[in-house]
Amino acid sequence: MNELINELIEINEDNGIPKNVRSKIGDAISALQQEDKEDSIKANKALQELDDISSDPNMPSYVRTQIWNVVSQLESI
Repeated sequence: MNELINELIEINEDNGIPKNVRSKIGDAISALQQEDKEDSIKANKALQELDDISSDPNMPSYVRTQIWNVVSQLESI
């Protein structure tokens, strides 16, 4: 889980990402960092946030690929 959080933090630090996308990634990171929830619940909440932004037309294609990679890892949890 920490590896996924670090990947999302790294993506979120990219200055080429629109603010609305950064906000959603921040929400996904927060969901994954919740200590009082089961991993499957945290992953589901993060997936909801990331699914919302995966089709954003303003997002650079390389970031979309990184998001899809994180999403596929979350789906396996």
